Amino acid sequence: MPLPLRLLLPALLALLPAALPASELLLSPVEVVETKALFGRIESRFVVPARSRIGGTVTALEVSEGDGVAADRVIARITDEKLELQLSAAEARLAAARSELENAEAELGRSEQLLARGSTTAQAVDRVRTALSVARNTVAELGSARSVILQQMAEGEVLAPAAGRVLSVPIRLGEVVLAGEEVATIAAGQVFLRLQIPERHADGLAVGDSVTIGEGQTEGRIEKLYPLIENGRVTADVAVDGLSDAFIGQRILVQVRVGARQALAVPEAAIRRRAGLDLVEILAEGSPRSVSVVPGPVVITEAGPMVEILSGLRSGDTVLVP
Repeated sequence: MPLPLRLLLPALLALLPAALPASELLLSPVEVVETKALFGRIESRFVVPARSRIGGTVTALEVSEGDGVAADRVIARITDEKLELQLSAAEARLAAARSELENAEAELGRSEQLLARGSTTAQAVDRVRTALSVARNTVAELGSARSVILQQMAEGEVLAPAAGRVLSVPIRLGEVVLAGEEVATIAAGQVFLRLQIPERHADGLAVGDSVTIGEGQTEGRIEKLYPLIENGRVTADVAVDGLSDAFIGQRILVQVRVGARQALAVPEAAIRRRAGLDLVEILAEGSPRSVSVVPGPVVITEAGPMVEILSGLRSGDTVLVP
């Protein structure tokens, strides 16, 4: 048979926890950090194009968008068929000049023998020596011309100008390109965040200020402020350790400190809600009394997160915090 409620009530009350003692907080203005939420873009230190040094047809393409490359790596090959023909012609001219040089050397040897026997004149020997010198210079000239063609053929290899990640490859295999045309774009150097901050916050910014990245798990530092304001925005570069370079141009939400102000704030535990009112218990003439307040947003102070009080309290009040 169930027991009457009047008999169970004392036992139930005994199970309730005892009221916790309240701590006293002397209310005084605290410094509240003003932050601005905005998006920053991941940028690389510099973006460099890899350009073709000769015109021709793309016969090999070694990279695609997103690939990582080392400096001086071959990323494409360009072939110009006219260079092959020019090389063949230069080698033929060089072979002919070498034959003429051999003939001139032999002729000089015979002329010197005839001069020793008195069968020719010194003037004739000098003409042969001059012809030999001309033949040697011709061989040297044609050899240099051949080297130039070989260098042009070697410049058909497009090299990565710096180590980094390939952002774009605007050409395709088999395409005809001109000398100086862009073959690939490479993002090189360490990545950072670039912010565009409204100019009304310019006076509150300083190099070295901390910037909260994402959900607050990562922080960065403003390393550079640009003096030129464009379209009502101040440009700032933020250095972030461990920032991923997987997506250049990716937008990331950040919180930037733009100033500080004085405000009254209490711990969230000090605010109770009853009958649609927000109440805070204070000591008035030695006894606790509940007052209605208008709470504001959660602010970050030196003591940690607290709730700003817009009205209902004043500096010097003693707040009871459970």
